[in-house]
Amino acid sequence: MFNKKRIAVLLGITLAISLTAVGCGSKPSTATADAPIIVKFSHVTTAETPKGKAANKFKELLEQKTDGKMKVEVYPSSQLYGDKEELEQAQAGNVQIIAPSITKLVGLNPKVQYVDLPFLFPNNEAVYKFWASDANKDLMNSFDKFSLKGLAMWPNGFKQFSNNRNPLLTPENFKGLKFRTQAGEVLEAQFKALGAGSATIPFGETYAALQQGTVDGQENTYNNIDTQKYEEVQKYLSVTNHGRIDYIVLINDTFFNGLAPDLQKALLESMDEATKFEITQAELLDKESLDNLKKGGKMQITELSPAQLGNFQKLMDPIYTEFESVISKDIIDAAKNASK
Repeated sequence: MFNKKRIAVLLGITLAISLTAVGCGSKPSTATADAPIIVKFSHVTTAETPKGKAANKFKELLEQKTDGKMKVEVYPSSQLYGDKEELEQAQAGNVQIIAPSITKLVGLNPKVQYVDLPFLFPNNEAVYKFWASDANKDLMNSFDKFSLKGLAMWPNGFKQFSNNRNPLLTPENFKGLKFRTQAGEVLEAQFKALGAGSATIPFGETYAALQQGTVDGQENTYNNIDTQKYEEVQKYLSVTNHGRIDYIVLINDTFFNGLAPDLQKALLESMDEATKFEITQAELLDKESLDNLKKGGKMQITELSPAQLGNFQKLMDPIYTEFESVISKDIIDAAKNASK
């Protein structure tokens, strides 16, 4: 279960980071209920995911707090932009808010690949503790130079492996298989260590890639596997909790700085409340989706033993040394300390 004290700390950090921009920037935008300021919020998951539900909660809260002076248009399931496009369009100001998987920002800051280090975090509490660290606060603030302001971290959950060929119980079972992955050298190194191939495929195109046999498998959270209906095109799922998929909520900084102070305040408060809601939903839906997959009976689900997981950990341990200079020792140490 989530820890309320941890959530309170995280929300305080979110607000502290966000308040640094209040009162800065160009002349404030004005708005009325008859001529509201439009906030486009684009994301790639379905409306039933933790991110989808939180985006809709943010819409509800902000419109309520501003008495209709701001109107949020939420575009789920890549309806407006896909993975690559949404980041570019947010920087250009054509969409105001996005919540990409933090791994998608590797091109802006390779340090975000900490989330892909195998077996870095043992549980959700360690993740939340790391998010409260100075190392993560610095990371969130590092996107200002790309016209993006970090508002909050939203969890999704731990990743599991699935494929359509055979149960994945040992590293040897991965040899010769090809997996869909997000972009990033750490993920490439992970599959290379396993003797498997990898292909970077947009999230919205993953189902088709699995269905057509372009790739044999993928790695994802229970909720993404469930809501994307991967059980229709994947036979085997191994419970490994080997990595994370988490999101960073970003807003175009020119847009934010151009808002009147009262609207900035309402936006930040709405994001804080939506973040608390998202954390609870992520943990709840993670469990519900695993239950759904088990009840569906279409996938063979195997939970690996500590000894089996140890074999994977030993094999992937050199990845830490390989990428320490890229991700930084400070971030890796902060993440490891959060696990103590």
